[in-house]
Amino acid sequence: MQESSKIKVGISAGDYNGIGIEVALKTFADARMLELCTPVVFASTKMMSAHQNAVGTEIKFHGIAGASDALEGKFNVVNTWKDPSELQWGTPTEDSGKKAIESLVAAVAALKQGDIDVLVTAPIDKSNVQSPSFSFPGHTDYLAQELGGKSLMFMVSDTLRVGLLTDHLPVKEVSKAITPQMIREKVSLMMDSLVKDFGIRKPKIALLGINPHNGDKGVIGSEDDEVLKPTIQEIAAKGHLVYGPYAADGFFGSGTYRQFDAVLAAYHDQGLIPFKTLSFGQGVNFTAGLSHVRTSPDHGTAFDIAGSGRADHSSFHAAVYEAINIYRLRKDYVFWSKNPLKKGVLQDKKPTKKPKPASQAE
Repeated sequence: MQESSKIKVGISAGDYNGIGIEVALKTFADARMLELCTPVVFASTKMMSAHQNAVGTEIKFHGIAGASDALEGKFNVVNTWKDPSELQWGTPTEDSGKKAIESLVAAVAALKQGDIDVLVTAPIDKSNVQSPSFSFPGHTDYLAQELGGKSLMFMVSDTLRVGLLTDHLPVKEVSKAITPQMIREKVSLMMDSLVKDFGIRKPKIALLGINPHNGDKGVIGSEDDEVLKPTIQEIAAKGHLVYGPYAADGFFGSGTYRQFDAVLAAYHDQGLIPFKTLSFGQGVNFTAGLSHVRTSPDHGTAFDIAGSGRADHSSFHAAVYEAINIYRLRKDYVFWSKNPLKKGVLQDKKPTKKPKPASQAE
């Protein structure tokens, strides 16, 4: 890709009976987005047209056989499947699950081949995508397998970044899964991402406790005292700005999270409930630690409003922008790291201001 070329943003369609295609259409109905990047959607022009008729957007599709044929200034659609698909708004079907994975697989292949630069994934339904060839609890584990590296589920917004020690795991298994090795690994992934993907030279990270009130000195559990605290102390002793554990309720309620570059939560809901409360609609799910950039909106398929045209595309818009910004910051990091004497010392960077969506849905 030439230096002057726009970044190619690959988009997997998600479950076509949900709102994924709708929020993608609404995002790129804003002509300014085509000045920012080149979208490449993996679906079919027929499916995109059906959604456009329901949503009421007016985008001209450029149908192509493969991502390498994408043109700048066009809304490119790779015809990933040609057999007919019956829309059943709000209902996850066997076919919608199958097509969601076909779209994802094609998009990841294009990413690995360099035909797209970043990937933004629309929401899937975790139950109807399961098959002998796809037995993952979600995008993250599949992408870790295909793109290499250790993954970290990292929810980010302009004001808050929350990563997870454990993600899609039953609550009863959380404490057993959290080991010193896991903590060290996730903290390392988070620090590395904050430096390379967000331009923060010396990240400051907070870890949340596993049990209520950090176990209250063993009264409500011993994991915080026996596993979490000594591991945090060990990491901090090496010169890293890592603190905790903090009781989650007071940490967010008092606004202490504002003192840190990122927060590492022990389990899914402990991190995502406050994140979505504080950032819903502007938040982005970023998979840190992979060889390529992948983001997604902070919401699911929203089957209850699918086909109504009421889906809010703010988070998808933010996911596209965040993918572009992280891609650029990674390239900058590589450049500065290879030329430290010639170009100077790597500085903390702030992302360029993103354009606001032209309009917001209800």
